[in-house]
Amino acid sequence: MKSRKAGDLRSLSTQELEGFLKESEINVVRLRFQLTLSQLQDSSSIKTLRKDIARMKTILHQRLSNAN
Repeated sequence: MKSRKAGDLRSLSTQELEGFLKESEINVVRLRFQLTLSQLQDSSSIKTLRKDIARMKTILHQRLSNAN
């Protein structure tokens, strides 16, 4: 799984970013479940996805604090 760049995420609208965030959080749960069942081939994809989620949350937080 390839990481998303912060610049690419910043170019998205807030609604698109929130949609990607929800989708990514669901994917983390799915990957953890696969890891538990020993069906996951690449366990580093969980780490990559968690970092992407952190990037998205950071960008959303920055947008909220700039709006005030």
